[in-house]
Amino acid sequence: MPREEKVRIVDELGEIFSKCSIGILTDYRGLSTAELSDLRRALRNSGASYRVVKNTLARLAAEKAGKRELVSLFEGPVAIAFGYGDIVEPAKVLADYIRNQKISLGIKGGFAGDRVFTPGDVEALATLPSREVLLGKVLAGVQSPIVSLISYLASPLRGLVGVLQARAKQLEGG
Repeated sequence: MPREEKVRIVDELGEIFSKCSIGILTDYRGLSTAELSDLRRALRNSGASYRVVKNTLARLAAEKAGKRELVSLFEGPVAIAFGYGDIVEPAKVLADYIRNQKISLGIKGGFAGDRVFTPGDVEALATLPSREVLLGKVLAGVQSPIVSLISYLASPLRGLVGVLQARAKQLEGG
């Protein structure tokens, strides 16, 4: 590969490392071309991309992007799933693909911002509920005490209204 092309690839990878919200490193050995294409398609549908990288160029790009802690992860054949939105989505897509296709795609680790993930961290990310579900749970947690307070405050008024209605029926009948 000519030197100019290597410089271009390092620059491109460095920019991707800086822009992506999450990167998940995988060992793609044992996957056929068709399986790689299917995985790329699944990731693309979720707003992520999947790229096989040369370790030397990826190390240079990681250092250029200020992510020196990633350098140790580039051992053996490596492909990276880059996510640009929700950091949970690419992890879920990879985990679902591995589970559904019953393939031996090994997750080596990942990164989000300055944080480096172990393979266990990536698997934990994959089990998290979606952002919308988490926001719904937080909102329900915030709303619950307010609803309880309103119910508690309205209880004496309901009792008073019930007594007044009973008295009104009593006077009408009496």
